[in-house]
Amino acid sequence: MKNKWKLGFLVLLGINLLIAIILFSFVTAPIKDKEPVKTNTSSEDYVSFHVKSNKYDLNRLINHYLQEEAADSPIEYKVLLGDEVELYGTLPFFSEKLKLKLTFEPSAQKNGDLILKQQSMSVGKLHLPISYVLNFIREKYKLPKGVEIRPRDHLVYIHMQQLKQKSDLKIRVDKFNLKKDDIAFTILVPVK
Repeated sequence: MKNKWKLGFLVLLGINLLIAIILFSFVTAPIKDKEPVKTNTSSEDYVSFHVKSNKYDLNRLINHYLQEEAADSPIEYKVLLGDEVELYGTLPFFSEKLKLKLTFEPSAQKNGDLILKQQSMSVGKLHLPISYVLNFIREKYKLPKGVEIRPRDHLVYIHMQQLKQKSDLKIRVDKFNLKKDDIAFTILVPVK
């Protein structure tokens, strides 16, 4: 009779161990993740808002953006909107820093980008070729992503939708007439 109890105990112990091993394997097994559904970025992924602005507010916004994006640039510069777009900065020349001022005529493109065509330039009392100064700015100044300087064409091309924005916002320029203070944008907000 002792062997029956012993055999029953061992069978019950084996069943309990088997159940414990099965439960342990279920608990420690990795969860199978589903693959996320890939979506194509299209205009349906954005909601558009039309915004009108003025030079004063846009000056504040541009220079705040430049401070954040070019904070670690060795050369300080700022942009002011008057009747034209004006860029102020410094140009190292031997041991001196020469004051630099460039003026641009802005024009909104159909694709929402902005072109700044160079109009005038002053570097102290020095007369330097415009392409030289634009090339120097392109090489030495830290510009935000999406700002392309084309020295040969005497212009700055701003790819508005490449500019880094919070929350993946995209911006398109609709109107940019500084003389009439008529500035309008479309802001595309992601809804994906």
